[in-house]
Formats: sequence, C-alpha cells, structure tokens
Amino acid sequence: MIMKTYRICVLLLLCASLFSACKNYLDIVPDNVATIDNAFSNRKEAEKYLYTCYSYLPWHNTASGNVGFLGADELWTPGYDSFSTWEIGRGNQNVNEPYMNFWEGRNGGREFYKAIRDCNIFLENVSDVSKVNDLGIGTRKRWLSEVMFLKAYYHFYLFKMYGPIVIADKNVPVTASADAVKQKRAPVDEVVSYIAGLLDSAAAGLPEVVTDRTTELGRVTKPAALTLKAKVLLTAASPLFNGNPDYVNFKDKDGVQLFYPQYSEEKWQSAVQACKEAIDLCTRAGIRLYEFSTFFKLSDTTKQQMTIRNSIGEKWNQELIWGLSARAANEIQVDCMARIDPANLANMWSARERITPTLQAAGFFYTDKGVPINEDRTWKYATRYSLRTAVSADRFNIIDGYETAEFNFNREPRYYADIAFDGAVWYMENSRSSTDVDTWTVRAKKGQPQSQLGAYNYSVTGLWAKKLVNWKFVLRESSHSLEQYPWPEMRLGDLYLMYAEALNEVGRGDDAIEWLDLIRARAGLAGVKESWTNYSVNRNKFSTKQGLRSIIQQERSIELAFEGQRFWDLRRWKTADVVLNQSIQGWTISQEGAVGYYRPRLLYSQRFIAPRDYLWPLRQDELIVNTNLVQNPGW
Repeated sequence: MIMKTYRICVLLLLCASLFSACKNYLDIVPDNVATIDNAFSNRKEAEKYLYTCYSYLPWHNTASGNVGFLGADELWTPGYDSFSTWEIGRGNQNVNEPYMNFWEGRNGGREFYKAIRDCNIFLENVSDVSKVNDLGIGTRKRWLSEVMFLKAYYHFYLFKMYGPIVIADKNVPVTASADAVKQKRAPVDEVVSYIAGLLDSAAAGLPEVVTDRTTELGRVTKPAALTLKAKVLLTAASPLFNGNPDYVNFKDKDGVQLFYPQYSEEKWQSAVQACKEAIDLCTRAGIRLYEFSTFFKLSDTTKQQMTIRNSIGEKWNQELIWGLSARAANEIQVDCMARIDPANLANMWSARERITPTLQAAGFFYTDKGVPINEDRTWKYATRYSLRTAVSADRFNIIDGYETAEFNFNREPRYYADIAFDGAVWYMENSRSSTDVDTWTVRAKKGQPQSQLGAYNYSVTGLWAKKLVNWKFVLRESSHSLEQYPWPEMRLGDLYLMYAEALNEVGRGDDAIEWLDLIRARAGLAGVKESWTNYSVNRNKFSTKQGLRSIIQQERSIELAFEGQRFWDLRRWKTADVVLNQSIQGWTISQEGAVGYYRPRLLYSQRFIAPRDYLWPLRQDELIVNTNLVQNPGW
C-alpha cells in the first residue's frame, strides 16, 4: 500500500528540448511544445514525453556520471581531469557546492526532482482517457507502468544518496502557497514503502520481455521492476538503514524521527521474498547466466575468461535484466583500454588508460583455490611482491618466460578476465594470431611498449580494467573502432548475490551457499564449502552468519568489480568508514627493473568520516530556501 505522500514543485510550462537522440535510444524530448495539452494531443507527441522521462537516467557509462567508478577504492585516475565522482573518492564532499548533487542537478548530478516532476505530468495526463485519443488500451497501460517504474527509480536513487527524501507523488498546483511548496523529508521506512508500492503497480502493466528488439531494447520490463524492488528492499534491510544507532536522534523540525531506531529481521525477510520473486520471473523470461560460445579455436582457459568478460561486454546478452540503451559503453572503453597493438603504440587518445584498477581491487580476487589470498594455505601471501618467471602452463594468463610478481600467479579466472597487468595476456577478437596463442600482451615497466607515454593518458596504477572493454575493440594509428554495449544497470549475477545475502541474514546459510556456488561455478571455481574446507586457514568460516556474510561481501566485490556496485555496497553495509580510510596504491610504474616496479606505491590516502559521509549533504543554500528541510547528520 502506498503511504501518505508529499508533493513537490509544479511545472508551469514544458521546456524546449534538452536532449536529442534516435528513438531506440530513449532520449527524445518534445519539440518545443508550447503547452502541456499539446504534449498529449496525440500518440506521437505523448511518446516523445515518455522518452523525456527516460532521458534523465544517470550516465552510468562514464567516469564522470557514475560515482561508483571513482568514488570508492576500485579504480583511480592520474588526476589531470578532476571528475566530481573522483572528488568524492578523495573525501572532498562539501555542503557549499556538493559533488554529484542529484537533489538539484548541480556539480555533476542530474536533476532528479525535475525528472520526477516530468513523470508526474506524464502520469496525470496519460491516465486521463480523454487525452491521447489514438493510444490503445494496452499501450496506455504499458506506458504508464514504464513511467511509474522510472519515478520509483529516481526516488530510489535519491534515497540511496540522501536517506530521508521528499516524496514527490504529485506536482504542487499553480495556486499553492509559498509555504505549501516547502515540503519536508519523509522517514526512510515511508520512502521505502512508497517506492516498493510504485514498483508493484508498475510491474502489473509491464511486459516480461521486449518483443520488438529493433526499436524497444532498453525499455523497462517486469523483471526489471521486480529486480529493482528487490534491490530497494535489500538496501532498506542493510545496516545503514536498519537499526542504525548513528541516526537515533535524526529528526525533522517537528520532531519526527527520520530513521526507525530498531533493527528488524522482517526487512530481510521482505528482501528474501522480493529476490525470489524476481529470480523466478527472470527464469520464466529466459534470463540466465551468460556463457561464451565461439567458433574460434581457443583454449578452455580463454573461453572461461571470455564467459566472464562478455557477461558485461556482449551487448544484449542473456544475463542482462535491464540495459541502458541510451547509455552505451563507449567512452569508458576508451578510458580503460591499453595500447596493446605494437603497430599503434602512440595512439594514447583512443586508448586513454586513465581509469585503472587499484592494487586494493586486484587484491579482492581469490586464488585459484577459490579463497582470499590472505586465507589460502597454499598461496604465498607473505612474499606476494617477490618475483617469479612464467612457464608454458601459464601462457594463456601470463606471457611465457616473463618475470612478474608472485601476486599475479595462481589467481582465479576472474582475475585474469577482469584485470591486465605487467606481463598479462589480453586476448581480443582481432588477435594477431587469430587464436589465443601469440596474442596481445601487456609489458608495462618503464621503456616497455605499454609503459607511460605522455603526461596525461596512462595507467597510474600499472593495471587495466579489461572487464569494461569489449573484445571487439580495435586500435588503429590515429583512431579506433569498438562495439558499444548498453550499460548493464541490472544483471542476473547481481540478483543471485542479493538473494544469497538476504538468505544468510535470515539464518538460511546453506540456501545462500547454493546461489553463491552458481556464480562461482560460472567463474570456474569450486563451491564455497569445498574451497574453504580444503584450502582456507579458516576452514569453517562459512558455517556462521558472520563468516558467510564476509564471504558474500567479498564475492560481490569480485563478481561485480568495476561495475559501480561496490561504492553503494560499502555504504549500505556500513563498512566504508573502515575500507575507505586506507591508502590507494599502484605499482611503481616509473621503474625499469622488476624489483623496483613491483614495490607498491602510495597514490592517495583516502578520507571517510562517519557517520557524515554515509549520506550526501543538502546544499546549504537549499536549506535557506526551504526552511522545512533538515541537514544530514555531520554536515
């Protein structure tokens, strides 16, 4: 049931076009429509307004638009281009001009309350059957459901950032008083209930699959609605929002408590149910974990890597629940690509190498025994920075005969699929040998082909995010070609891990492990129980809720690496104040010799202040304009 809601500012006139793009990229706005009535005079104009509601989706396909890329500890940049997202990762958030301000649409953020306002205009007008007379009943129902979904998505995004938010259920009428426009923030539980209710309503009118794949890919479906609901309820059940003692005294100006102070296991039970319903529907809709297939003659090792890499990079693959067609991964591929073609080593503008993994991120990944590197009894953690020479058996992961760090040996398949390093093999479709033998490689020490070339575009860490680069990327002398893929806003692997997490929190650890093992099997690893029992110094770690929670959290950090999820996970788990107060490190890329190169180098000492940095601040001027708002704790 949708609870009592709040309302926000009215749109007096429809703005002129702010964006333009082709229809199938869902980025169309009405063409200089003078009045709202004209915007809903016929199907064609109403459809443009539908795409307007989609056009506000965040630019998750770029380092400047996805705070998850540079806002945590996974990826880093040389720093010549000061991204607002990176400023958050560096601990420089502020109240005067907050970075990535989605409340107002400032300083890198999108104007989400304007997005919601446009959604409300659409819902009000298309719900009126006397308008858009040439719109069929079925199409009308679907369009309304799509916009309800988008309205829920924008509210949820704001909720993740700010916690208690203003619920914008209806637009305030033109005749409203000045005081009526000054809306209050709603308590978090009320916000969650409202968003979940919207998604229930949306799901009822959405198709299970997109049937017109020529023009409608990227439009939301029922599996997307149920997956988003699962994510909403999982977030609400997590420690940041569930019994958080830091916010016991967080109240509005009327004394209303904005965070419910008591922990509730029922919230986890709701998340379990929502995840299961979403998974069942995805199964019925044909959504499944991705598996790579090809006619090329490749080793099993490379095929395994391609299954992992292409679960992200193959466009519209079977694992995708919702891909953002208007947010195609183009720029991020260029930012992550290395200059691996020896014939085009000078082209550092088509392979910019400026968004690169940190040593911390490389350390997330398991050993080949499927356990953390600091737990594996057979892996040399204490001497991980010492040198070792690769042999023929390593040739599909590391250059045969190449000297590199022990750190890069005997790691799990996702390590070699997701990350390139000095000595790494990087298979691409245009492999110079047409196979994975004698294919592209990375040699990154000073003076070598992939070492720092200029002052701006280079890997500051000595690592590369292979995962985000489609295997059809081709580097040329002064240009490049690539296959764009829709940004994977939701995929099945994430949903399985969400379900495992929720199951563990309600005491169903064995059930949780079954879903973890599906992800691990796809990654070429043995199951949790087998791996920990046989190889971990903590053999029974999986047998307790706390131990399995740690396993699940690391599994998410590995499986979803470089997808922007860890940033939000660290916050909802309330572990960011520990994890993001450490040093960002990379290899010493200025060194010619292996001994000097493989010394970890300090790049930055992160700063995260708790509880302040768990939520975004409202801009100080916004509090002056709307005196009913209260600031988030610590700001």
